[in-house]
Amino acid sequence: MNIILSNTSGSPIYEQIAEQIKALIISGQLAPETPLPSMRLLAKELRVSLITTKRAYEELERDGYLRTMTGKGSFVAGLDNDLIRGEQLRLIEDQLRAAVNRARLNGIPLTELEEMLVRFYEEESK
Repeated sequence: MNIILSNTSGSPIYEQIAEQIKALIISGQLAPETPLPSMRLLAKELRVSLITTKRAYEELERDGYLRTMTGKGSFVAGLDNDLIRGEQLRLIEDQLRAAVNRARLNGIPLTELEEMLVRFYEEESK
């Protein structure tokens, strides 16, 4: 697993870890039933405290992305497509909200923003 942490990010380290693991699961790079590194091993690899990785894993388990079996470790949970789609829509909404706020702050009209969105969407489908 390639997890990149930033000390300058506004997000706590455990959230950065959880979000990146979530992204790997949603994208299919981590398939259901794939074992994850132990919390200790991940903490050592990332050079963070065990408490930090424990909190990330607990958050992922609470949200249904992981299941933990005592003595065996943590595994990617089988996700249903509705959960994945809902999570993706939430992420897209967050990014669009940020883009709209930035456009408003810079006086960019809605019509121009719509044109950009259509252009970007069509570029990717070609």
